Amino acid sequence: MAGLPAARATAATRPPPPGPRAWGTLPTFDSVCSGPDGPISEEDPVKQEQQEQTLFAMALGLGRPWQVKDIRFDAGRGQLDIEIDFERGASFACPSCGASGCKAWDSETKSWRHLNFFQHRCDLHARVPRVRCDSCQTTRLIEVPWARAGSGFTLLFEMLVLAMAKDMPVAAVARLVGVHDTRIWRMVRGWVDRAREVRDDSGVRRVGVDEKSRRRGHRYVTTFTDLDARKTLFVAEGKKADSVRQFREDLHAHGGDPKAITEFCCDMSETYVSGIEEFFPKAAITFDKFHMVKIVSEAVAATRTEEAKERPELAGLRYAFLKNPENLTNQQIDDLAPLAGVRRSTRKTVRAYHLRLAFQELFNQPTQNAKGYLESWCGWAARCRIQAMIEVARTMRRHMDGILRWFTSRISNGVVEAINGLIQSAIARARGFRSVENLTTMIYLIAGKLVFQ
Repeated sequence: MAGLPAARATAATRPPPPGPRAWGTLPTFDSVCSGPDGPISEEDPVKQEQQEQTLFAMALGLGRPWQVKDIRFDAGRGQLDIEIDFERGASFACPSCGASGCKAWDSETKSWRHLNFFQHRCDLHARVPRVRCDSCQTTRLIEVPWARAGSGFTLLFEMLVLAMAKDMPVAAVARLVGVHDTRIWRMVRGWVDRAREVRDDSGVRRVGVDEKSRRRGHRYVTTFTDLDARKTLFVAEGKKADSVRQFREDLHAHGGDPKAITEFCCDMSETYVSGIEEFFPKAAITFDKFHMVKIVSEAVAATRTEEAKERPELAGLRYAFLKNPENLTNQQIDDLAPLAGVRRSTRKTVRAYHLRLAFQELFNQPTQNAKGYLESWCGWAARCRIQAMIEVARTMRRHMDGILRWFTSRISNGVVEAINGLIQSAIARARGFRSVENLTTMIYLIAGKLVFQ
């Protein structure tokens, strides 16, 4: 220990590393560990204490008039307590009107949980002044720069929790940081609500609508997604036309213009279609092409299931009939070759399979040929004597305008389905959410592209 000053002097004479630092200019070893009269001696505890306080103030990013007053570490409890105070005679801005030069009227001691100091818990304690403003004639507590008003956590702690909550169950985050999960949910919800308040939806033009199952028993939430910005705009409980009305109100509240929405993409649900037509009458509706192919594929699957009861050679071929030819395995090709080689077959499943392949070719047609091709396909399906495909043909005819709209808008709900995958992963990690409010908060957090300021 006696050689410490000499070691410090040697370290101070070392040449700086070549090139600029990516993190900016750091304080030199001399500026942190030396006083005005040279290196601080270990026999000067007062200066050492002052240097520790200065070092922690720099680490916390404190500026005048705030300063570290005391540092206490309890090894038994594994906790570091840092006491912060303001300079005597300091003035502050009024938290109500922003007027400067307000003097402290009195003060109130508050505490905040901060990021851990290595493996030890760290708490900040500060005397927060209450100022009286002569301009607006109010007396209020100021907001400290390291925490948001009303929070028991510092901003850095909350940012760490938000980052973890995107990829971890909130219950696991709560166990990791040693805080009850209800407090974590309040924290996350508070940040999400604040970020959504300042969100600007004035540029939204094309919206994707889809439902997401939140639990068993046909419990759904409806998500509204900006197809251009690829982010979730609004989440409504249920799957009904009123969900569209709620989205319209939320869009207007965030600076969006319902009349400026030009396109909606959704499935063929009558609730969504009626809601869009009522609350967004100027918007065109495009039916999601992947949903349409899914309807035809489900008809093929239903036909195979029914026919397999009398034709055992169709058993075990469910997924083979749902794949495109280029995606079949060698075994599936061998299984289908004697069955699906020709379009004119006595097997209903084979005829339905060829109808599905023909329907997919609709989206490869030139725009001017699309309507004729779809009408021809509907006629073929209606005459095929397969009940499931006849029902599909009726559905396609009722929604022909929305199907053909794809050739103009070229939009689909692919982005929405990708976001639904993220939502499902969050639900699986958390093994469900105890309330719709928690699920909605998590959807906004992981898919809303929110900016936290």
